[in-house]
Amino acid sequence: MEARLAHWLSRDPDPVTRAELEALIKAQDQAELARRFKGRLEFGTAGLRGTLGAGPSRMNRLVIRETSAGLGAYLKTTVANAEERGVVLAYDGRRLSKEFAHDTASVLAAMGFRVYIYKDVAPTPLGAFAVRTLKAAAGVVVTASHNPPEYNGYKVYWENGAQIIPPHDRGIAAAIDAASQAPLPFVEFGVAEADGRIQRLGNEMLATYLKGVAELSVREPTAARQHYPVAYTPLHGVGAKVAEAALAQAGFKNVRMVAAQREPDGGFPTVRFPNPEEPGAMDMVMALAAEMGADLAVANDPDADRFAAAARLPTGAYRRLHGDQIGALLGAEMLTGAPTNGVVVSTVVSSRLLGAMARAKGLAFRETLTGFKWIANAGFAAEAQGHTFVFGYEEALGYTIGGLVRDKDGISALVAFLELACTLKNQGQTVLDRLLELYQNYGLYWSGQRTLALDPDRKGPSLGERLRNKPPRAIAGRAIVSVTDLQVGSRHFADGRTEKVELPPSDVLTFELDDRARVIVRPSGTEPKIKCYYEVILPLIKGSTYLQAEAQGQTAVDQLAEAHQRELTALG
Repeated sequence: MEARLAHWLSRDPDPVTRAELEALIKAQDQAELARRFKGRLEFGTAGLRGTLGAGPSRMNRLVIRETSAGLGAYLKTTVANAEERGVVLAYDGRRLSKEFAHDTASVLAAMGFRVYIYKDVAPTPLGAFAVRTLKAAAGVVVTASHNPPEYNGYKVYWENGAQIIPPHDRGIAAAIDAASQAPLPFVEFGVAEADGRIQRLGNEMLATYLKGVAELSVREPTAARQHYPVAYTPLHGVGAKVAEAALAQAGFKNVRMVAAQREPDGGFPTVRFPNPEEPGAMDMVMALAAEMGADLAVANDPDADRFAAAARLPTGAYRRLHGDQIGALLGAEMLTGAPTNGVVVSTVVSSRLLGAMARAKGLAFRETLTGFKWIANAGFAAEAQGHTFVFGYEEALGYTIGGLVRDKDGISALVAFLELACTLKNQGQTVLDRLLELYQNYGLYWSGQRTLALDPDRKGPSLGERLRNKPPRAIAGRAIVSVTDLQVGSRHFADGRTEKVELPPSDVLTFELDDRARVIVRPSGTEPKIKCYYEVILPLIKGSTYLQAEAQGQTAVDQLAEAHQRELTALG
C-alpha cells in the first residue's frame, strides 16, 4: 500500500486532493485508505461517474488525466486520422467540471490531438452535436447529469456522435490501466491554445445547433406563441441560455425562469436532489407556473439532456407527467406526417404505447436495451436498412427527435413539447386531453416501478437465478404467456415455442401476462436488490376524465406491483 500511495502522490497535480490523502495517511485511517485504493473507478459504457475525492476510486484531476491519456491512446489505434480530426470537449457547472475539461484538453493536445472545447459551460446535447458537426474522432462531456452535488462524471462519445458501446468501453478501460503506470503527457492549456492545438467553440456552434432545432419543428410558428406562458427551470444547471434562445427562435416570448435556479450552481442549493423525476424537484417551477397561469411547468435536468413537464389539472394543481406520457405525446406528434419509411425507437422498460402507435400507422418500431447509446445505434442500424429515424425515447425523461443529436436532447424536446401544447391550446385542448385521446384510441397504457431490497445474508442461488431456473407460471394470479430472458437472448412461450431475441446480453427478465400486463425484473449485479417495472393495458372507461383515467391506471399498476412484490419476497 505504501508504494501505491507514494506513486499516487507523486503524480497528483491537485494540492487539495494531495492534502486530503496526506491527512488520511497521517491519521492512519487504514479503512478509508483501503476504500480509496481498492481499485480504479470503473470505466464503462457511461464512461466514469463517481464522488469527488482523492484516490483512484474517486473523481479527481489525476483520474481525469489518466483516463484522457488512455482514451487518446485507444483512439490512435482505433480511429483513422484521429489526431487531425480531433476531440470535442464540453462541461457542465459542477464543482471541478471546468478543471477536468481543461485537464482533458491538455493531455490530448500533448498527444497530438486537435481539441475543440466550449468556451463556457454547455448542455450535454451540444457536445454530442459538435462531434458529428465537426466530424471529430470522439467527444467527452464532463458531467454527472442529475446526480447529487458530490458527484461528477466523464462521458465519452464515439465518432458517430453517440455514447460509446462495447467493445470500445473495454478497450478504453484497458488503455487507462496502462496509462496509470506510465508518464502522463501534458501541455499547459494556455500554451496549447496559443499555438492552435486547442480551439474554442462558442456562438457559431450554438447558432448551427439552434438552426437544426428549428428545422425539426413539425408546426409553423403562430402569433399565439408570443403570449403563451412558459414557466421553466434549468435546476441550477446549464440549460438556461440555450433554452431561452431556442424558445425565442420558436416564437415563445412570454418565458419566465425560476430566478433562484437560473444560473449554474454545482451545489444545487434549492433542491434536495437535482433530478426532475424526484418529488419536490419541480416545486419552484410549478409555483411559478401557477403565478403565471401557465398550463405547464417545464424543466431540464442540470446538463439539459433530459426534459420534464408538469401539467395543470382542472383543480389548478400541477401533476408531473411520467416519462412514458411525455414519450407518447411527443411520439404521436412526430409520427404525424412521418415518412412512410420512418422508424421510432424506445427501450425494453419503456411503455409499449409508442410501438402500438407506430404499427397503427404502418411505420417501423425498434426496441433496445436501457440506455440512450442503444437507441442511437438502433437508429443508425435502421438508417442503414433504408429507414428514416423519426423519434426515440426512454422512460427516464430522455428524448431525441430526428437526427440532429444522437443522444438525449432536452432542449429540442422542450421546444417540440411547447409547440404541441400551444397548438392544442389554440384548439381548446390541453396535453392531458391529448393523452386521453391516445388512451381512447390505443388503450390505457399505465406504468410504474418498484425496487425490492433483498436479504444480503441469504445463502444459495440469487433471486435472478431462481427465477431463471424455475420461472413462475403466474404473477398476481395471471397466467404468464411468455418469458424473455435477455441474458441468453431468447423468448419462451407457454405453449412450448421458443424464439431468439436480437439484443445484446443483459440481466433482464420480462414476463408477459395473459391480460397484456407486463412485468420486467432486473436484478442488480452489485447490490442485494431487484428493480421491477410494471405496465398494464386497459380499456379506458367511457367518458373518463384525465384524473379518472389516472386513478384507473394507477390502481391497476399498484395492485399488480404489490402482489408481485409479495411473491418475490416469499421467494427470499
